Amino acid sequence: MALLPTKSLVFTVRRQEAELVVPCEPTPHECKPLSDIDDQEGHRFHVRGFHFHQSNLSMKGKDPAKVIKEALAKALVFYYPFAGRLREGPNRKLIVDCTGEGVLFIEANADISLVDFGDELYPPFPCAEELLYDVPGSNGLLNSPLLLIQVTRLKCGGFIFAHRFNHTMADGTGLSQFMIAVGEIALGALVPSTPPVWERHLLSARDSPLITYQHEEYSHNTSGPENGTIIPTDNLVCRSFLFRQSHISSLRRFVPHNLRCSTFDILSACLWRCRTKALELDPNEDVRLICIVNARFKFNPPLPLGYYGNALGFPTASSSIGKLTQNPLEYALKLVKQAKTKVTDEYMKSAMDLLVTRGRANVKLAGSYIVSDLTRAKFKEIDFGWGEAVLVGPETCWELISFYIPSKNKKGEDEIIVPICLPASAMKNFVKELEDMLKDEQTAHADI
Repeated sequence: MALLPTKSLVFTVRRQEAELVVPCEPTPHECKPLSDIDDQEGHRFHVRGFHFHQSNLSMKGKDPAKVIKEALAKALVFYYPFAGRLREGPNRKLIVDCTGEGVLFIEANADISLVDFGDELYPPFPCAEELLYDVPGSNGLLNSPLLLIQVTRLKCGGFIFAHRFNHTMADGTGLSQFMIAVGEIALGALVPSTPPVWERHLLSARDSPLITYQHEEYSHNTSGPENGTIIPTDNLVCRSFLFRQSHISSLRRFVPHNLRCSTFDILSACLWRCRTKALELDPNEDVRLICIVNARFKFNPPLPLGYYGNALGFPTASSSIGKLTQNPLEYALKLVKQAKTKVTDEYMKSAMDLLVTRGRANVKLAGSYIVSDLTRAKFKEIDFGWGEAVLVGPETCWELISFYIPSKNKKGEDEIIVPICLPASAMKNFVKELEDMLKDEQTAHADI
């Protein structure tokens, strides 16, 4: 495990006025309800992400902002709901009013080259607020643009593509599908290779709701505070950690050979256990690990190819703090593996029924740690003509969630960057816990 250094990079960004990019052809003006997975409370926010692109000699003389803006207008013909606005109906039901008003687009220039970032391409990104400007009055959930894009040209000919999107419209898989379509059109395609599928009714609660699972991931208390310790948000420290394949192999030393597990399983178990120990909470208190899972192929039948709405399940592992921290890593690992097996067609239907009957329930935050694996997302496949991005990741670290961000070293070997956010004292403990688990591995790597 390499603890990545904090940032000191400073640069200037000059932005043009934000403009609305509308579909380049007339599109239907209609109202389209979101699914009951889409409009749950835990999706009612904006997500910010960054894509770092190198220069490309074959694109010399071409302006990435112009290329992307023109392709965006064409792609919105196929994905016209993104150009609309959200309204809220009875029982807090969210509906897309397909007005064709457009998405926000900003062109900018920065007095920096991609090489100046060095090895600092990981969250939190320096000057993030300049690379993705929050246009005043644009970030509301309702009656606001559903997507904002900023393309910042760099001195080297590369650029930074940054986006902010309303999570109720799509999950990471859906957003990447849309962005891949923009890239395909930028490269000359007339239509996306994967036609978009709306069909949000497929993920709606049953006429006679039936909650058949416990659903520890959702808050059952709709009128008061949750039980459990809420991590204080003052004096938070955000750091990113780099995990090589050798680190993952080192963690597997703690697991019996007959216990098969994925990189996600072993890394999630390790982080959950180390983070919980670092916080030094009451050992009798319960904690949860919530895994964000793409459930597209868990349905029977599977969702149609091209479905770009939210299709996420939140299976949960839970344990008392005492058992989690005092037992070996194998204990946490088995809980993670068991949690993932919960996600079935019936599990997702049960979740939809719960969300509707409990007023779009929110994810249970007290005592929870959430992990999301971006290594299988297709953001790296987005190509506007300059090739795939050097790195794609969220803007910053979040208090309760860690994203597993795919990266490659100079040898082309796969690595994973994990942003962590903790109170300063707990961060010190967390680093020590990780180092203790990987001390044999660290002895073999003097650069850590």
